[in-house]
Amino acid sequence: MNQRTLIATTAASLMALSLTAVPATAQEKEKCYGIAKAGQNDCANLSGTHSCAGQSKVDMSKEDWKYVAKGTCKDLKGLTQEEAKKLIKG
Repeated sequence: MNQRTLIATTAASLMALSLTAVPATAQEKEKCYGIAKAGQNDCANLSGTHSCAGQSKVDMSKEDWKYVAKGTCKDLKGLTQEEAKKLIKG
């Protein structure tokens, strides 16, 4: 095997690994509502009063969320999206 073939094979392998790693990382996280401190939410809230990260105004709002490791939301006293929606409506 010549040097060019070896480099090309190595580069292709590294690119393939990086493409498969992204979905695995996304699958290891979940949205957890009611745990974000003011200004530390990850994106838009449930009521639509803001549409971006870092715009929450109060600590632990049931409308705002953060990504956490999958399976840890309940340990952090957080809520699923469905639970948060019920509390907001109710």
